[in-house]
Amino acid sequence: MAAKLGEPLRAWDFAQVWTSPLSRAFETCALAGYGEGAVRRDDLMEWDYGDHEGRTGAEIRVEHPGWTVWKDGVPNGETAEQVGARADRVISDLRQQTGDILIFSHGHFLRVLAARWLGLTPSEGRLFLLSTGSISVLGADGPDAAQPALAGWNDTTHLKP
Repeated sequence: MAAKLGEPLRAWDFAQVWTSPLSRAFETCALAGYGEGAVRRDDLMEWDYGDHEGRTGAEIRVEHPGWTVWKDGVPNGETAEQVGARADRVISDLRQQTGDILIFSHGHFLRVLAARWLGLTPSEGRLFLLSTGSISVLGADGPDAAQPALAGWNDTTHLKP
């Protein structure tokens, strides 16, 4: 899936490439052809799942029926608000840049990033489904591009045979 990202991403001319320092995001970045010169940024790391790290939602729900990270959080991990604060720092840095920035990160973090981009609370990231290897575009609308908007979300057409 990572290798298939390269072709559609070449439609853009990226001023910078930012990636989570975690290996799965950086390796995806490299396989897509953007590893050279990519800047690793700690704020792009995935949600710290604390005591739930390495467990699936289904496994957790056996012990805690109805559990979701959005509603119930994780013991000894990050809160949605803490993940949102990291997303806010990324957004602040994005707004200080010129040109398009390519980001490689992780599902839950990117969902929070989209929510915060739109001015929603971090837990509203639950509304943005995101598939592995998808392409999403944060944009802006209006005559002065002041209104944050989603220009594209969860595009997986490049993964289809």
